[in-house]
Amino acid sequence: SQQMSLLYMPVDISSSALEDSAKVFLDRFSNLDIVGVSAEYQRGLMEVRKTIKGPKLILWLGSSVGNFTRLDATQFLRDVRASMRSGDQLLMGVDLRKDRAILEAAYNDAQGVSAQFNLNLLTRINRELGGHFNLDAFQHKAVYDTDRGCVEIYLVSRCKQVVKIDDLGLDVSFEDGEMVFTEPAYKYSLAEIDHLAEDSGFKILHQWFDGKKQFSLNLMGVK
Repeated sequence: SQQMSLLYMPVDISSSALEDSAKVFLDRFSNLDIVGVSAEYQRGLMEVRKTIKGPKLILWLGSSVGNFTRLDATQFLRDVRASMRSGDQLLMGVDLRKDRAILEAAYNDAQGVSAQFNLNLLTRINRELGGHFNLDAFQHKAVYDTDRGCVEIYLVSRCKQVVKIDDLGLDVSFEDGEMVFTEPAYKYSLAEIDHLAEDSGFKILHQWFDGKKQFSLNLMGVK
């Protein structure tokens, strides 16, 4: 291959995920050097800036920006911008605003993937904090707020109950039907993406969309 060697620096909180993906990539791409960073985004970005002196492309795929409030998304992107130099670029996935029925069906999917992901919060509390949650006593629910452009994700208690969390010395009471907010998933219009880029110090260089224009990839440069 005539391609020059590339340095790939994946950042993930899970070291096992980094190791597994590195093995796959190294098998497929002979010109790739990999330096994995097991950390949250902010420390990972610091490591990337220290390590890579030449031009870099930061990939933030999927739609994780939606898990920030709009204000927090702007601040986070400002942090990303601060880790970049002139000539660097960011390729970011952003899920777009769409019909309520489409979004609620996606987040209340029949296969139960979203529910399993949401209920894993209780599994983690049980395992890591000595919790006594019965997962069958809670159900997953997602509701789309059209005005705010946000899917609100909840766990709903199926009964009146008290759950002990040993390591925190807590007894947590739940009413039948009580909703516990666990995660937001903000969706963006094209104008909102423009504002997000502008407010965080980026300029949009190019955008790509799926066939139904429900998801976007945004290539952004430093202003």
